[in-house]
Amino acid sequence: MTADGTPAPVRSDQPAGTPTPDGAGESGSLTRPADQREFLRRIPLLEGLSDEDIEWVASFARPEDLAPGAVLTAEGEPGDSLYLVISGDLEVVKRSGTGDVPLARLGPGEIVGEMAVLESRPRTASVRAISPVRVLRIPGATLLELLRTRPGASISMIRTVSGRLRNTEAMLREREKLAALGTLSAGLAHELNNPAAAVQRSSGLLNEALDRWAEATRSLGPLIETREQAEFIASLGGDLAGHPADPTEDPLELSDRTGDLELFLEDRGVADAGDVASALASQGWTVARLQEVEHQFPGPAFAAIAAWLGAGSLAHALVAEVSTGARRISEIVHAVKEYVYLDQAPVQRVDVRAGIESTLVILRPKLKDGIRVVREFAPDLPPIEAYGSELNQVWTNILDNAIDALGGRGEIRIHAYPRDEEVVVELCDNGPGMPPELRERIFEPFFTTKPPGLGTGLGLHISHNVIVRHGGRITVRSRPGETCFEVVLPRERPPA
Repeated sequence: MTADGTPAPVRSDQPAGTPTPDGAGESGSLTRPADQREFLRRIPLLEGLSDEDIEWVASFARPEDLAPGAVLTAEGEPGDSLYLVISGDLEVVKRSGTGDVPLARLGPGEIVGEMAVLESRPRTASVRAISPVRVLRIPGATLLELLRTRPGASISMIRTVSGRLRNTEAMLREREKLAALGTLSAGLAHELNNPAAAVQRSSGLLNEALDRWAEATRSLGPLIETREQAEFIASLGGDLAGHPADPTEDPLELSDRTGDLELFLEDRGVADAGDVASALASQGWTVARLQEVEHQFPGPAFAAIAAWLGAGSLAHALVAEVSTGARRISEIVHAVKEYVYLDQAPVQRVDVRAGIESTLVILRPKLKDGIRVVREFAPDLPPIEAYGSELNQVWTNILDNAIDALGGRGEIRIHAYPRDEEVVVELCDNGPGMPPELRERIFEPFFTTKPPGLGTGLGLHISHNVIVRHGGRITVRSRPGETCFEVVLPRERPPA
C-alpha cells in the first residue's frame, strides 16, 4: 500500500531478485551510483526501462534516512515525490475519526506515493517508519518527464499501476464494508439504547404502580353502595384502558390541562394532587370528566376515587411505555434483518421500498430533527431481482452523503416508480449542490470532497459498480439547492 491508497506488493510476494542489491551492504545504504542503478532496475514499476532511462532516473534519485516514528509522507500533503524503500519497515495509516487505522506494512523494494504523483493529487494516507528506514527519493517531475518522453516507460508503468490499483480497490472495498459495519453497529447501539432504557425504567416503576393501584382498588369497597355506582366504577376501569396517551398532543396544551386538573383536585383535598393530575392528564382525562365522577361520588368519596384513577392511569401509562419500547426494539431488529438479508439467498426478489425504509431506520440516528424525509413510492412498484444487501449499501451511501450535505437541516425526497421494464429511484436533497468539476468525478475511486479522515472516496464508486453489476445505471444532476441521484434498475437481473 502506498501513501496515496494504492497497493504495494506484500513483502513475501516480491519478485525474485528484489533488493537488497549487491554492493548495498548490510544496511542497504546504496551509496554508490552503480548500486542505485541496479536497485532501480529491480523495481517492478521501472521494469523494462532501458539502461539509458535507468541512468537518467538515477541521476535525480537521492537517498533519505528516517528514524523510527518519523513520517515519510502525510495524508493530505501534495504528492511531489515517490519513494523506493531501500531498507527498513514502514507502516501505512489512514485517518479515521480521531485515530489512525493501519492499512499495510512496506518493506525493501516497495514503492510509496506514485499515484499521488501521477494524478497530481494530495496523498490519501500517511506513511511512517517502524524501524530505521532508508528510501530513495525520486522527484515527481522526473517520473512525469519519463512518461512524457519515453513511451516504453509509460506502458510498463501503466501495467504495474493498474494492477496495483485493482488490488487496492479490492482491499479497500472490504475495508469500506467493515467501516460501514462499524457505522451500522454504532448507530444500532444508539438506536437500541433509548427504547431498552425506557423499557427498563418503566418496568421497574410498574410493579410499584400496580401495588398502589391494587391498594387503591381495595379502598373502593366501602364506598360503593348501589348497583349504579358499581357499574359506574366498572366503566371507569374500562376508560383507563381505553384512553391511551396521545403522543401527538401539544406539550403546552398537556401542561395547561395538567394544571387545571391539579387545581381541581387540590380544591377537593386529594393527596398528592400534582402526581395524580399528571397521571390523569397523560391518559386524556379532563376536569369535565372528573366532574362526572364527582357527581356519582360526591364529598370525601371523590378523593379516594380520584386516587384510584390516578394510580390506574399511571399503571396503564407505564404498560404503554413498555409496549412502545418493545415494539421499537422489534422494529429495529426487523429492519436490520431486512437490511442485511439474513438467512436469504444472495439473489432474490427485492422490494425496493422495504430496502429503503430499512436503510432509513439504520440511518435514523443521523437524521436529526431538522431533516425531513419525503417518501413518494408508486403503489404499483414491482419487486426486482437483485442482491438485496448490496442494493441497500447503495441506498446507504447516497442517503448518508445527502445527510452530510444538509448539515442537520433540510429535506430529502425519495421517489420510486416503475418505467417500462425498469424501476427508477430518485434520491434528492436540497443541500448546497455540487459544482460541475466535482460532479463529474464523484464516481471515481478514492475521490472525496470530505476532509482527511472523514471519507475514503469509495462509497459512490462502489455504488456505481453495484448498480452496473445489476445491469442498471446511476446518474447525478446537481445545481445550487438540489442534488439528485437517479438509479435505474431492471426488473430482471441480466445473466452474469
